[in-house]
Amino acid sequence: MFTGLIQAVAKVQYQGNNLFVEGNELPFSINIGDSVSVDGVCLTIAAFRGNGFLANISEETLQRTTLGKKAAEKGFVNLEPALCLSDRLGGHLVSGHVDGLGTVSSLDNLPNSWNLEINWQNSSFAKYICDKASICLNGISLTVSGQKKEGKVFSIAVIPHTWINTSLQYLRIGDLVNLEADLMAKYAEKLLLERFPSNNQKLSNNQPDISTDWLVNQGWQ
Repeated sequence: MFTGLIQAVAKVQYQGNNLFVEGNELPFSINIGDSVSVDGVCLTIAAFRGNGFLANISEETLQRTTLGKKAAEKGFVNLEPALCLSDRLGGHLVSGHVDGLGTVSSLDNLPNSWNLEINWQNSSFAKYICDKASICLNGISLTVSGQKKEGKVFSIAVIPHTWINTSLQYLRIGDLVNLEADLMAKYAEKLLLERFPSNNQKLSNNQPDISTDWLVNQGWQ
């Protein structure tokens, strides 16, 4: 489990069938077998090599995330060690299990922040997007600042500190990013639908399973 607060930025590349993450002077201690969030993907440290560490990566992970492309291009990734129960939860609960990919559709440098607009490729996750909700983008805990097209396209306001201290500064329009929806929202949805199985049906392709009308019908005020 992670919090989405990035502690280091490093380069990633292939070494055989493994990923090699440069990180000789990381600001946190890690051991073989530890979990590390690499651009929002939970990986296990398999070995240390020179100025970094190796992590095994499955075909499933390569298919669902940007890590394969990042490694091929020797790109930059965000790093965060696993959360300790005694740590301060400054971001939000992040599992490191990527739900899908998004595309950067716009990137604006404003006087006090950067505004990113993301198009989530898998529209089935749009139901978890709402104003001021948490979203994990490339391992970073961020807040949704707006949405359109039924939530499939959403915007994020990024403060200068986050921009400078993460790999966001290297993003360009058209780049793919790893996205993980709010874990608590997904659990809440599953529990509610199992509690009221008779209402467990799709409203339409453009509407979420749980809507305001649905909640009112179940007695919520």
